[in-house]
Amino acid sequence: MLVRLLYASRAVDTSPAAIEAILEKAREHNPVSGITGILCYGGGIFLQAIEGGRMQVSELFGTILADKRHKDVALLHYEEIFERRFGGWTMGQVNLAKLNHSILLKYSEKPELDPYAVSGKVSLALLEDLMATAAICGRV
Repeated sequence: MLVRLLYASRAVDTSPAAIEAILEKAREHNPVSGITGILCYGGGIFLQAIEGGRMQVSELFGTILADKRHKDVALLHYEEIFERRFGGWTMGQVNLAKLNHSILLKYSEKPELDPYAVSGKVSLALLEDLMATAAICGRV
């Protein structure tokens, strides 16, 4: 059974090297586990959707909860799915530096990434919009 999980967290270390290390680990681990997804990072905040088998996604989320590189981890949305929306990515990354801020304003009060201030469904819609319109790195 396939599931999709959406969460937000704050980076403990916001250096480019630390963020890249998180992405590298995901891209190394996820294909072996059948995990796909997309990661949006901006202003020290991660917004990530992960998809895959129920047990694999649950195990990965448990790892993220215990990961000292993340704090304030919040589960935003969880659902059983018929098909993957982010199947073409082992872990795609939205480039917020190249983003038109009107996309963020479409979903929130301010033109900044803040999944803590909106519902999980709104955050998922934002990720889908970003996938369709923004530069995404890491496509398989």
